[in-house]
Amino acid sequence: MAAPNQSSQWNASDYGRNGAFVPALGLPVVELLSPQPGEHILDLGCGDGTLTQALVDAGAIVTAVDASEEMVAAARARGLDAQVMDGERLSFEARFDAVFSNAVLHWMLDGAAVAAGVHRALKPGGRFVGEMGGSGNVRQLRAALNAELEARGYALPESDQQWYPSPEEFGAIYGAAGFAEIEARLIDRPTPLPAGPAGWFRTFRSGYCDMIGVPAQEREPLFEAAATRMPADMLGEDGIWRADYVRLRFSMRKVD
Repeated sequence: MAAPNQSSQWNASDYGRNGAFVPALGLPVVELLSPQPGEHILDLGCGDGTLTQALVDAGAIVTAVDASEEMVAAARARGLDAQVMDGERLSFEARFDAVFSNAVLHWMLDGAAVAAGVHRALKPGGRFVGEMGGSGNVRQLRAALNAELEARGYALPESDQQWYPSPEEFGAIYGAAGFAEIEARLIDRPTPLPAGPAGWFRTFRSGYCDMIGVPAQEREPLFEAAATRMPADMLGEDGIWRADYVRLRFSMRKVD
């Protein structure tokens, strides 16, 4: 298996300020999961625990995991059962009635390893429900930042550092892992950015800049300059920037 994605690095307080829309927009996925009282559920990529708390509030018994020590600390501060674990190396065996995941699978580049680990973690008949970035997700934001990085002389990675699959690609990987009743669809979701493009870059691409080697003192000028490369039609008449989010929402079941 590949090493954990080095571009996935998080500051919990900054995420709370600029990324709170992520769990807020994940509430429909909680409804799709329909957690039941007493169910044992794994929250894969729990972040700061906002949606984990929603599962607990529904009466489920929730184990939360995330690769970020800082995010796990934030989840534990809420009183949640959270632990540091790489999603590509899940160690659970037939323990959960359901696995839930929101806005995290696209950071796990070994999709087959994740699928196998989730399959092992579920009891027979258990379900996996979630949402992630899908094909075309934040294409304009990524292009603006990469163009500014190249203009400043930085070498970009040879491959993308996020996995944004089509429903067909995603379904094939999870079907090969042994899942059935796979439903996956793309949802176009223009998403307001409370701190504008520069704030989005700071929250969601600082780890990427770490990997490329952008010094800390150059980050803010870089992000501000990249923001000027965004298409003007992404700035609404209300003065709010909207990101070109495309989500892949899915559900499936372990049958054996």
